[in-house]
Amino acid sequence: MKLFEAVKAGKFIGYTSRYVIDELEKAHDPKRRNMLNLFYDCGVIMLSPKAEAETLADEYINAGILPKSQKFDSIHIAVASLHGIDAIVSYNFHHINRNKTKELIPVINGLHGLRGIMFCTAEEVFSYDSDIRGGNGSD
Repeated sequence: MKLFEAVKAGKFIGYTSRYVIDELEKAHDPKRRNMLNLFYDCGVIMLSPKAEAETLADEYINAGILPKSQKFDSIHIAVASLHGIDAIVSYNFHHINRNKTKELIPVINGLHGLRGIMFCTAEEVFSYDSDIRGGNGSD
């Protein structure tokens, strides 16, 4: 929860999409309620859907980056890419935060004039921030 605390403190800006909220709605309480409250309490910003997200998500699938069964993950990445988000923080090492995705999403995005996107864990966010600041990330 350290990352959410940092978002709440204004150190980072947190974003989510309707697709994540829809997925959370399927979870059981108290997890569902706790996560939705955490998003609200920390001021996580809801990204607006983009019409071209479905098309971009299909390109990720057609390129073999993500399987068809992971359309939700593909759309989530597409929305973040279309909004120019710097990073997706994820512990999904099966489809999102893995080498194939990290290497090929920037290629597809580049074909559309979009920036690459970093895929990392919350711990890596703090490590990266510490490397930039030259400290231990605790300031």
